[in-house]
This record gives sequence, C-alpha cells and structure tokens, in this order.
Amino acid sequence: MPCASASLAVWSAAWLAGSAAADDVLDALTPWSEAHDLVAADAATAAVTDLPTPDRAGTGLTVLLALARKRCSPTGPDARVVLPAAGDVRGLPGPDALRTAAMEAGECAVLAGAGLAAVPAPVADGVLRWTVHLVDDVPPAAHPSLPDAEHELRSLVRDAADTLAALDVARPRRGVREEIADSLRRRPRPTWPTGTPPRPLRVLQHADEVEAILLAASGDDPGGAMSSSAALARNDALRPLATAVRGARVAAVAETVRVLSAA
Repeated sequence: MPCASASLAVWSAAWLAGSAAADDVLDALTPWSEAHDLVAADAATAAVTDLPTPDRAGTGLTVLLALARKRCSPTGPDARVVLPAAGDVRGLPGPDALRTAAMEAGECAVLAGAGLAAVPAPVADGVLRWTVHLVDDVPPAAHPSLPDAEHELRSLVRDAADTLAALDVARPRRGVREEIADSLRRRPRPTWPTGTPPRPLRVLQHADEVEAILLAASGDDPGGAMSSSAALARNDALRPLATAVRGARVAAVAETVRVLSAA
C-alpha cells in the first residue's frame, strides 16, 4: 500500500525547497499514525546527529527536517523512497542494520543528499517511530523512469491477466469487485504538496488499484479448491506485477521530488 516513507520523502523535499512548512510535513504524515517520534539507530549515529538512542524517549520529527537541512549537500536533498522485498533490494543502501530494518518494514525514506535514512515502525498504539541511520554510499536509482514504470505496470497487468486466463485460475468470484473497492477505501489517503505534477499522482493511484486487485487475486481460492501447482503458477504470474507496483511507486516519488526540488 502507499507508505509513510513515500510521504516523508516527498514532503521533506518540499520543505527543503521552501514550498512547505514543517507543520505541513507533520500533517501529511498523520494518515499513517497519530504521533511520530525519532531516534538514532545506535550510539554512533546518536553521537553524530544528537538524536536520542533507541533506549530513550524519541524526539519530534521536525528534528529530522532540521538535521537534513544542516547536512544537505549543495546538489539538493535527493530524497527517495526505497521499497525492498525479498529478491528486490534496488536502491537500498547500507549499513547492514539499515538493510535489515528496511527489509522488515518493507520501506524506508532515504535523504541521500543529507546522508540519512529513516525506517518507520510502530512502537505503541498510535505512535510510529522513525529510526535514523547514517548512510555514506547510496546506490544510484535503479528503478525505471516514470514513463517506463507506468508502461511496464500497464503491460504486466495485461500479461498477468492473459497468463491467469490461460492457467484457468482467473474465474470470477462473487463479491470480488466490492472486496477490491473496500480495500481501496480502507487505505490511508495521503496528501501531496502543492506543485506535485499530475502524472505521478495518476501512477500512484493506478499502483494502488493494481495492488488491491493483487490482494484479492492472491486470496482467491474459495474452499481450497485450487491445486498446489495451480496456486504456485498463479503466484508466479502475479509476482512480476507486485514488483512493478513497487517500481511505479518509487518512480512516482522520484519524479515528484525532482519537480518540487527544481521549483
């Protein structure tokens, strides 16, 4: 689903570009949690950033914005979202502790221009904690451009539909349209800064719709009637589509950050 790290990457870039206030950034993160706090990943990071260590109470998220501005390179924030999954760690920097945490969360925000990465995780009811890591060497963006990502997503939707039909595992199921619509309604509804171009928003919406369909298709086996081989074939057909959804979201965030940073 859309993630807090994407919101943080986009809104922090807008803030660093002077087109959003700090309160705007905090407000934009409320769909993900009522409250957010911030800690360093370890004592060494705490010594460099003056952030509290993980065993202490977290500080406010505005501290991350100030820290990013202080450390930001002249070339800009280069804010990104990384959405790692098993077999797909494109764009995920080290150190190992960051890679492990990001894989567990399935997301992280990387402020490459400031040498920082933040991984969110719930720590209490209504509290999302961001753990900050220092990063020295950020891999180049490995995902396709936005037009290529959009084209790939649309093409793979068609390919997956054809494959599932050929496998005879794409039978209509009563109530599936309502299930997909309900899945979309229950998702957090992020806001985006003024000046966000329309194409990334369209791609993000399409990615949400495809992911809702994927969730419905993955559980589409009423009564356990599908054989294990058919289920395996179905999952193999859907896996590239899930990868394309992540790629589309990363590309949409990258294009949004590029436009906002250049404004």
